[in-house]
Amino acid sequence: MLKHIYYAVILIIRHHKEQAELFMAKRAKNKYMGGTWQLVSGGIEPGETAWQAALREMWEETQLVPVEFYRLSTLTTFYRPDNDTLNFGAMFCGVVPVDAAAVINSEHTAFAWVDVQKADHKLMWPADVQALKEVQNTILTDHIAKEYMRIAFEPSDIKKFGGRSI
Repeated sequence: MLKHIYYAVILIIRHHKEQAELFMAKRAKNKYMGGTWQLVSGGIEPGETAWQAALREMWEETQLVPVEFYRLSTLTTFYRPDNDTLNFGAMFCGVVPVDAAAVINSEHTAFAWVDVQKADHKLMWPADVQALKEVQNTILTDHIAKEYMRIAFEPSDIKKFGGRSI
């Protein structure tokens, strides 16, 4: 029987030299979509909001904490026939300092910072490409909507999201 799954996707951005870069992680072979380069994402846990899940997943998978955090209007949906699920993903953008050191967990085997101007060719899914364009046109500029998309949070709270301490 068809089941619904809710998850969060986060585009992690850093400014390096004169360009913005997107964080991409290579999925471990034993994970869904193993061996492919993906954005950071993960399920929303009971008692957690979508934006809290995005921040928690970002921390769990990369040990990165954003200095700026935004909701995106782009959403992603897809059907997985292997487990008969309809998946709904809210998308977010986290901007990290240029000197932030990523440490990936066992869900990934490698990571790379990719120039956002070239990243759309490395993204697998149409919604990811659309979200990147939204980041480029709204978050990385002084677009009128940018401040309305900002989500305020306390970095110290990230480890408490999901009802457990990390």
